[in-house]
Amino acid sequence: MQMRNMRKYLAPSLLVIFGFLVLTSCRNNRDNPNVSRATGWRINDPDGYFQYNTKYTDQPTPPGMVFIEGGTFTKGRVQDDVMRDWNNTPSQQHVQSFYMDETEVTNKMYMEYLEFLKAVFPPDQEEYKNIYNGALPDTLVWRNRLGYNEVMVNNYLRHPAYGEYPVVGVNWLQATEYAEWRTDMVNQLYLEKNGYISRGARQEKIQADSLFSTETYLYAPSKTYGGDATALEGRRRSRNDTTPNYATLSSGVILPEYRLPTETEWEFAAVGLSEIRLYNNYLGRKKYPWTGSSTRSQKRSNAGDQLANFKQAKGDYGGIAQFSDDGADITAKVKSFPPNEYGLYDMAGNVAEWVADVYRPIVDDEFNDFNYYRGNVYFKNMIGDDGKLVMVNQDNIQFDTLSNGRIVARTLPGQLAKEPIQGNDTYLRTNFTSSDNRDYRDGDKISSRYYRAFNEGRRMYNSPEYEVKRDSLGNIIAGYDESNKRTTLISNEARVYKGGSWKDRAYWLDPAQRRFFPQDMANDYIGFRLAMSRVGSKSQMTRKKAVN
Repeated sequence: MQMRNMRKYLAPSLLVIFGFLVLTSCRNNRDNPNVSRATGWRINDPDGYFQYNTKYTDQPTPPGMVFIEGGTFTKGRVQDDVMRDWNNTPSQQHVQSFYMDETEVTNKMYMEYLEFLKAVFPPDQEEYKNIYNGALPDTLVWRNRLGYNEVMVNNYLRHPAYGEYPVVGVNWLQATEYAEWRTDMVNQLYLEKNGYISRGARQEKIQADSLFSTETYLYAPSKTYGGDATALEGRRRSRNDTTPNYATLSSGVILPEYRLPTETEWEFAAVGLSEIRLYNNYLGRKKYPWTGSSTRSQKRSNAGDQLANFKQAKGDYGGIAQFSDDGADITAKVKSFPPNEYGLYDMAGNVAEWVADVYRPIVDDEFNDFNYYRGNVYFKNMIGDDGKLVMVNQDNIQFDTLSNGRIVARTLPGQLAKEPIQGNDTYLRTNFTSSDNRDYRDGDKISSRYYRAFNEGRRMYNSPEYEVKRDSLGNIIAGYDESNKRTTLISNEARVYKGGSWKDRAYWLDPAQRRFFPQDMANDYIGFRLAMSRVGSKSQMTRKKAVN
């Protein structure tokens, strides 16, 4: 009788306990990142098919960069337009979070790139000489018809006295090639640290026919380092698996590309937000990257000191010696002046900076106000007749002859060959319909007043076109555009540069100011810094989880 009663009371209790264990198990599986919430299968099983970085937390801050949390701001002129350029009308824009170099790229940073190219592609070998020579900054930009500047011509790039000064004489194309090299160098380091490539391979495999390329590693990993399997003997899925376990995007260890910032990103980062933000209201008026409306410090500790390196008056590039001096006559050592609110140095003064955008007088904010950028040219990986990706090798390196006759390499061995997207790639698409979008809604046939079928040759921006040839000895045959019908210097090769320089008056220190220069030319007052997109969350701050 007692046993029967005990069973009577125990049965419901056991059911409750069993149900609790089942619910706990389900909850544990639901909260277990290594168990799929879609199928219940285990993720990262050594014998499974799905490998994924379930321990990923956040994108690391890349070397030399600071984090810029995106948001909305007023892009363009908020001060008087005394130059009557009418090329920076204010518009409300939104920028995604990104990273940016805390300083301009210095001579020392660029010299590392040059020495790498020199070691891999010796310039004394005929097939390689244009790779190294094409990356060299133009040191002759320092010369002046009525000025003695030979000390900068001979010393500025290489002498350690100028090592931490911003590099100049670099055109827009060279800056983009430097960004691609830096992407590959940093990703090799990250892959080695995470065990995906053999330790030391990034030093030992520096050869012209086996260069590392981030894109090659992602899309054709077995061809990385020229297909050298020993360099890729990193992680294995299991002890019995001899196949290299290549990192993929889902591994979370490969950083996005280094690149020039867009004009919108650069201006957003230069302005800073603390002075023009009141709680959740955006005031939208700021003259300089620092707080205040003066170029001199208002702090008691250094009152009166200049906050940037710029031309103060005619014949005055630094002030009176040992008195109100900004410490520089040409460029200044980076970090010589206080950073802005994001921790960025020299966002006004020192050197102006290349940005990614193609220049147009009007920013088309009516079409797009999110991550605005003019300059998209879309490419795809080239597929050979064998159905495989085409690799760049020593025989098919692409060289471009610039308008000034200089030869530069646009591809390097180890990279994937590219080609413009075709009509089949855009069939029934609504977001883009062509490979080259630099002219979109501003200068192309459709937006031109000459939009007629029989006027195919008409262009809205009819800038000069120079034809450069070389004779059998390699001498330049310069062809000048002598047409008297040219009305503008604006073209798809005109790129925006931002910020005032050591040669500019204070007016140009306003982050909203914008000017343009040919992408294949350089001078002594334009440098650059790089940016990188942020993947994942908008903020680095940890937010509270949603409560069920």
